[in-house]
Amino acid sequence: MDEWRIPLGDWVESFIDWLITVLGPLFDVIGTVLKETFEGLQSTLNFAPAWLMIIILAVLGGLARNWIFAIGAAIGLFLIALMDQWEQAMLTLALVLVAGAVATIIAIPLGILASRSRAFSNAIRPVLDFMQTMPPLVYLIPAVVIFTVGVVPGIVATIIFAMPPGVRLTELGIRQVDAEVVEAGHAFGSPPNAILRQIQLPLALPTIMAGINQVIMLGLSMVVLAGFVGGPGLGQQVLSAISRIDVALGVEAGLSVVILAIFLDRVTAGLGTRSTVARQKEAA
Repeated sequence: MDEWRIPLGDWVESFIDWLITVLGPLFDVIGTVLKETFEGLQSTLNFAPAWLMIIILAVLGGLARNWIFAIGAAIGLFLIALMDQWEQAMLTLALVLVAGAVATIIAIPLGILASRSRAFSNAIRPVLDFMQTMPPLVYLIPAVVIFTVGVVPGIVATIIFAMPPGVRLTELGIRQVDAEVVEAGHAFGSPPNAILRQIQLPLALPTIMAGINQVIMLGLSMVVLAGFVGGPGLGQQVLSAISRIDVALGVEAGLSVVILAIFLDRVTAGLGTRSTVARQKEAA
């Protein structure tokens, strides 16, 4: 059957080589921006003493949820510091926040466009399916070829893997807005952009925030895989524990990832329920 083999992998490799040749300067700029943003954020997170950052993050959790969660968050974060994983946890948090922010910035406009155009929605849906079902490790290969080993390919792979839920839930949230409310906006002479800003996006905000929550959770799930290509943080700690069969280090790094995941999940979910629309629905 060799004569019937389709050299798809070779075609993709040639396409990536062509991209590097044609868009090399653009990739250099993207890599520099992502790296500088990550380094600036991680320096900020690690500049303050651990106890001060724990207080700040706990207060943020309290504002997003309640004081009970703030106490629980403080205990969990303090446990990370006691396990001597604080610096690595902040590196991981910086990586996830940068990747999550970029993925969100790309996903929300795509979701808005998909909600407005059925043709675009139908075209982008199989692309999103492909992005979600492709094994995440595969994304690291072209990312390393384009950006070389380091934190940047880890961020890029995380963006690609984490973005689809943001697009899907943004589209879903806008499409679920009551058509009569939108028609009322048209009846009062509001232009489409004003209806989007003042009606559709505020009403869809809880669903959009759920999409951002999933973006961050999927980004955090890529932490360990990013360590394969030199991504810093808890992912490298886990990989080091695996290579040395170090159970203690593996448990500490893994538990730190879990604590960060719970904290980020509750905070982003809490921000969604804090919106005016969500509070009105809850009151109703």
